[in-house]
Amino acid sequence: MLFNSIDFAIFLPIFFVIYWLTSKFNVKAQNLLVVLASYTFYGCWDWRFLFLIIFSTIIDYSIGLKIYNEQLLK
Repeated sequence: MLFNSIDFAIFLPIFFVIYWLTSKFNVKAQNLLVVLASYTFYGCWDWRFLFLIIFSTIIDYSIGLKIYNEQLLK
């Protein structure tokens, strides 16, 4: 899926509607939705690169948790 494709023109409004609907619940649901939409977008473009974004998500999330926990100790 490319930014200038008809697939993206359909995907984006659907994503925004779901995103606005989840804003009533909590931020964690919105974050999960953005991550899943990102995986879907990149997976539709080329599924072979999907492991890179998943790997990046895991590394970034774990480092963010360590930074957060470190600041709690101070």
